Amino acid sequence: MNEVRLNLKNKKVFTTYLVIVLLLVSFMAGLYLGRSQHVQNNLREQNVELANLNSDKTEKVDFNLFWDVWETIEKKYINDLDYQKMLRGAITGMVASLDDPYTAYMDPETSQEFQEEITGTFEGIGAEIGIKKNNLTIISPLPSSPAEQAGIKARDIIIKINGEDATSMNLIEAVSKMRGEKGSQVTLSIIRNGWEETKDITITRDTIEVKSVTWDLKKQNNKSIAYIELSYFGGDTSTEFKRIVTDIMAYEVDGVILDLRGNSGGYLESSIEVGSEFVASGQIVAIEEFSDGQKDEYKAKNGSRLVTIPTVVLIDEGSASASEIVAGALRDHRQSKLIGMKSYGKGSVQELEHYDDNSSLRVTVAKWLTPSGKNINGEGLSPDIEVDLSDEDYNNDRDPQLNKALEVITQ
Repeated sequence: MNEVRLNLKNKKVFTTYLVIVLLLVSFMAGLYLGRSQHVQNNLREQNVELANLNSDKTEKVDFNLFWDVWETIEKKYINDLDYQKMLRGAITGMVASLDDPYTAYMDPETSQEFQEEITGTFEGIGAEIGIKKNNLTIISPLPSSPAEQAGIKARDIIIKINGEDATSMNLIEAVSKMRGEKGSQVTLSIIRNGWEETKDITITRDTIEVKSVTWDLKKQNNKSIAYIELSYFGGDTSTEFKRIVTDIMAYEVDGVILDLRGNSGGYLESSIEVGSEFVASGQIVAIEEFSDGQKDEYKAKNGSRLVTIPTVVLIDEGSASASEIVAGALRDHRQSKLIGMKSYGKGSVQELEHYDDNSSLRVTVAKWLTPSGKNINGEGLSPDIEVDLSDEDYNNDRDPQLNKALEVITQ
């Protein structure tokens, strides 16, 4: 689940490419209203000089090639044409040319699926995926999901989806192929560290309903420890987390274990709200840095109820994006120990734009930094105490990472 920011203040101009989107839309509208020679001649005169905001350079863009191809298809293509589909295909290709796996145009159907996923209810296999070293990679299977039950693990690399080569698929395309109706099946060909060849794993899709946050009271060495498990940062996470903190405050807990393992991210706003309960009001939770060098600071507010309670954080290879924001803030401000394995390393922020036809664009607008100014993109957060969770541990319901966290928090 990629980190998304929705309509924040001081909204930035995304990139020059969005100007091209608007131009394409206006051009297509002209064609729909009547592709007279007069209109086409006017369109062919569109040599637009665009400012590249990232490099302070201007570039003249000639759309003649686009219209040459468009007219060739109109005149010679043997089958019926779907102009709306052609337009969306042009936009999809333009966005794909940015070579950013987290920037993607979503048609209305895909956009609706994305909204369902971020709210925590959808039909599919229940696994978060990302691009790691140019490989389509499992960030984490969701707890008790069909993917987890079928044996899918974090860091599995997906080679094929239902026999189709997945090595060149973008995230949106891959997710759409893995989603499907409850009861239907999808086969993933995966390679795992230590395997000599790929293996096919068939997964039966189901309705995925995931609570974003749960908690439990654990006893260790005559101490009470609040164990909070955050699965993702969804639209309801802030409200649920505040309610859980209220419940925890009714007990005299001696420490908190925040489990962010397998948490692939979500809404930036939710991560700031969660972080606000752990650090003092006014302290920086995260920093956004834009292409022009401007930095926006997100500070803790309306919380800080857990700021005096000793806290450790569990992370692993599936901890990404918003979960890395929270973990980084706790380590920078609280010197909270991070226990487990190095996190995923997604240090960019996406903004979600909706359009009148119910399509949407998820576009990378900034990179985020920890309060100390560290950029973890591609690097991740290294744990203070490294503890692996082996397949043998997993298969025998052992959790040495959690055991280590309990040991540290009760010392």
